[in-house]
Amino acid sequence: ITFIVTVVNISVVLCRGPSGVRALALDAEGNLVDDFVFDGGKGELGSRILHIRNAPSPAASSSLAIAEMIADELEKRFQL
Repeated sequence: ITFIVTVVNISVVLCRGPSGVRALALDAEGNLVDDFVFDGGKGELGSRILHIRNAPSPAASSSLAIAEMIADELEKRFQL
């Protein structure tokens, strides 16, 4: 970490870098998943957990429309 901190300066911070790479989710058949994937665990603890995968960005996962979709899934899975 010391090495990384010592090489960071204002010219590095202001320099525009290359485009990033984002991982894409695939389903069991190898097809790209366009939407969120909801998964639950197994067993006593796992059955009380909802995993939300394939969230493309923090901004998307904080969207009110997506929050409504997650709330609907929670109601359905946990009979709320």
